[in-house]
Amino acid sequence: MKKDKSKLELLEDIKGDILAQNICPELAASATQLVFGDGSPDSEIVFIGEAPGKNEDLQGLPFVGAAGKFLNEMLEGISLKRQDVYITNIVKYRPPDNRDPLPSEKTVFLPYLWKQIVAIHPKLIVTLGRHSMESFLPNVRISNVHGQPKRIRIKNSELGMKKSDSQVAAWVVLPLFHPAAALYNGSMRQTLIDDFARIPHILAQIK
Repeated sequence: MKKDKSKLELLEDIKGDILAQNICPELAASATQLVFGDGSPDSEIVFIGEAPGKNEDLQGLPFVGAAGKFLNEMLEGISLKRQDVYITNIVKYRPPDNRDPLPSEKTVFLPYLWKQIVAIHPKLIVTLGRHSMESFLPNVRISNVHGQPKRIRIKNSELGMKKSDSQVAAWVVLPLFHPAAALYNGSMRQTLIDDFARIPHILAQIK
């Protein structure tokens, strides 16, 4: 009897697929390396940013610069460590000059992000920043919905699972401001800290 793959093995397969399919070759050519994800595949929470920056590109890990330090501090504030959660970005290569990821770049990477989410199967998806949020909650303003958990429903067939499978999967998404945007904005920083502090309560409410 064939043994089911572990979550870690599934994630390694997804990473291998991105490299084998040469996703976003222009971005790949200008970046140092693929920045796939970091943390525990068994986490109940997946944090999703926008795209790697300079430090992330050099180290091959998401959120390792000043914004990453701020994220780590907020995790400690809710009694979690970085290794307790899973952190990734929508776009897996650094855009040149730290520009915003293009819609086409987000679109091509989104199926692989969903594969990551399906493999980990977290209770809560936390989006960090507008670009990340828009992939899950389009047509809303982050200033209006930050800190408010939203339940989204997506057909399994849309997640790259069996095309004949019309079963709908439900996911809880919590949109938050991006730590980099809040880092030097006092009011936004406090708002993000306050929203972040609600994560344990939100997790406890998810059935």
